[in-house]
This record gives sequence, structure tokens and C-alpha cells, in this order.
Amino acid sequence: MPINSPGTRQPKLVPHHTEPVGTENPVRCPGSYRLIVLNIDVQRWHQRLEEGVTQTHGRRSTRVLRKPKTGSAPAVMQIVGGTVDDKTARKLDESHVRGCSACAVRDDKGNILRAADLTSRCTDGRRLAQLAAHTKRLAPARRKAQMDREDWHDRRAWGLRLLHEQQWQNVSETVADADLRRVRDTLAALIQTLNPRKADAPQLNDWERADLMSAIALLATQEEQLTR
Repeated sequence: MPINSPGTRQPKLVPHHTEPVGTENPVRCPGSYRLIVLNIDVQRWHQRLEEGVTQTHGRRSTRVLRKPKTGSAPAVMQIVGGTVDDKTARKLDESHVRGCSACAVRDDKGNILRAADLTSRCTDGRRLAQLAAHTKRLAPARRKAQMDREDWHDRRAWGLRLLHEQQWQNVSETVADADLRRVRDTLAALIQTLNPRKADAPQLNDWERADLMSAIALLATQEEQLTR
């Protein structure tokens, strides 16, 4: 707070008030124009003031750290602009026109006659209309790109299927011979179990013999199918 005439015998604080400049009968601060006592000469007081300011500036950093500027979040129409097709964009525009009073021209009864001009629409309405026009303009190129991708996937799947068939033909005979040997070995073992060579071999009961005969019949059918 400045001091009024610090070199005089009765130094006082400069009168001040809290109201804007030009206000009639301003309300002054209770401490305004208060008498103060200076127990130090003006030069020493001014020197101490300068030293204190110097120390304070030395403790504080003078570097200005600016906050990064954050951009505004994109609108919903800007986010979905690259993911919707022309039909979806048109339906979104029509739905907005039905529910927005600024984007639709209505008759006296409130029935919608047509969509309003682009300049008369609200912000979302203009964006939706522009999105519908943009997707409609890009629809042929997008459909062609989609057909090209589907054709490429079909040709790739057909090529993989041919490659699989060719690889299977190279090993099919070996696999068939291995399957036939496995079936014949298992069938021979079951027949030997059904008719043991040793006389003192354990005898099968009726249930075990029936299960064994069923397994032998199944293996005989598999052998016949593999030998065709």
C-alpha cells in the first residue's frame, strides 16, 4: 500500500476505496488514511524494500510454463462419418428432421412437408445433411471397393482349398495304407482273443463274447470300406 508523503512528520496511507472509479460517495476501506509511525529513515526503508524484492525474485522461477492447448472434441457425426454407409446416413438425417423443429418445414397442423434448407438447419442438422450427401457421393466407389475385397477373399479361399486338396492327394495313399494296417491289426487281435490258441486261456462269458463280436463286425466293415 503506498504511503502519502513518507518524509513528512505525519505520514499517512494513501486514501483508497473499494468501489469503481467515479462512484459517488464511495465506501472507503477502514484502514484508509491511517496515521503510521516510521521508525526508520526513508532511504534505509527503500533499500530494505529493494533487497526483499530481489530475494523474492531469486526464489521464484521466471520461466513461463504454458498449458498445452486442447482441441475441441469432435461431434458425433464427425466420429461416425467414416463408419456409416449412405443408407444409414440418410436414415439418421431423416430421423433428425422428424424430431427437430428447425430442420423441418411444417404446415399449420404440424405435419412435415419437407426438410429445411441447409442454411436454415441447426448445427447437427447441417452436419447430418452434409454426411448424407458425402456418403451418397462416395457410395459407388465404396460398393466397388467392397466387391473387390469380397472377390479377393473368395479367390483366396478357393486357392487355399485347392492347395489343401493337392497336399492331401500327395499323402492320401500313405494315410489310407496306415489306416488299413491299423484296422487289420486290431481285427486280428480281437479274433485271437475270441479264439485263444491255448486251451487253458480264460473263457469269455456271453456278454463279453457279444461285445467282442460287435467290435469285430465293425472293424470288418471299416476294412471293407478302406479296400474299395
